Amino acid sequence: MLYLFASWLMNYFGPARLLQSYTILIGLALYVGFFITFSVLPKFYNILPHDRGREFTATAEAAKGKPTGSGVVFVSIFVLIAFLFVPLNWQQIAVLALTWFMMLTGYLDDRSVTSWGEYRKAILDLIISVAAAFVLYYGNVDSDGKIWFWLPFLTNKIAIAPWLYITVSTVLLWVSINTTNCTDGVDGLSSTLVLLALITMGVIFYFILGHKEISAYLLVPHLYDGADWAIMIFALAGVLMGYLWHNAFPSKVLMGDAGSRALGFFLGVCVLKCGNPFMFLATSSIIFVNGGLGLLKVALLRFFKIKIFSEVRFPLHDHFRQKRGWSATQVLIKFLIVQILITVGLLGVFFKIR
Repeated sequence: MLYLFASWLMNYFGPARLLQSYTILIGLALYVGFFITFSVLPKFYNILPHDRGREFTATAEAAKGKPTGSGVVFVSIFVLIAFLFVPLNWQQIAVLALTWFMMLTGYLDDRSVTSWGEYRKAILDLIISVAAAFVLYYGNVDSDGKIWFWLPFLTNKIAIAPWLYITVSTVLLWVSINTTNCTDGVDGLSSTLVLLALITMGVIFYFILGHKEISAYLLVPHLYDGADWAIMIFALAGVLMGYLWHNAFPSKVLMGDAGSRALGFFLGVCVLKCGNPFMFLATSSIIFVNGGLGLLKVALLRFFKIKIFSEVRFPLHDHFRQKRGWSATQVLIKFLIVQILITVGLLGVFFKIR
């Protein structure tokens, strides 16, 4: 909205042209998102539902009684900021709508007296993931009706069959949603890891994929709307910083499923939009291992009666707190350090060894 408004206003006020600079828009989206969330979120503490304690979670008692479901606040702020600062196309509008609906399903579960249950939430995740997969497919397919991935160690991009693209996208989104949700168990952990992933993806979209010369030099496809996605990503990073200010240990408010599910969904969308599904490992491997192995353990035991990792408690952050005696701060810092090491290493591999 501001981008289009600036094109008219600059005829009367020259400095308004700055609002058509993507660098300025990224900065504004980041700072506005932070300050609005930082200022507004505490005003909702008495309105938000309160945590009732989480079954099988080592931090249940610490979380019990705190306002939760704050994702309904900061995700809504993110959507409004995106509409304000980003020159949106139909695909981005659809992604914002699906992100908000994903948040809504989580919030309704947060405020429900009786949990919705694993299967009901899994089906809702699947429905929204399939819808997003089709949005991404039709938004990314080229004039020849083909859609492409660029993969590690391969110089040229490869065409992907539509059925395979939809399947891979659906699975990746579902995994991203649920592993991010599982990681939300230690104050600041999920939000800090997602924040690191968002900043990484924002830099990739703006400085690499959205730049013709740099993308050509690195042999990766150029995204004409890469800078637009970067604004959206940094807007979400800003509101997440505002939330994290209040969620840092000891937390005053929790994001609940309303926040974690929406964050996981949007992060998965960004990975798929960049054209390399393995980027999920570069940005979110700790999230994937922390929550994903627990999901695998439960699924194998429940459906196939196969026991794995019987001595390991999942999510892994609970294992390190109970079995190793790590504090919440130690879990956060050490998980963050490992993720930074993985991110730097894999980005070097993905972009240079091709």
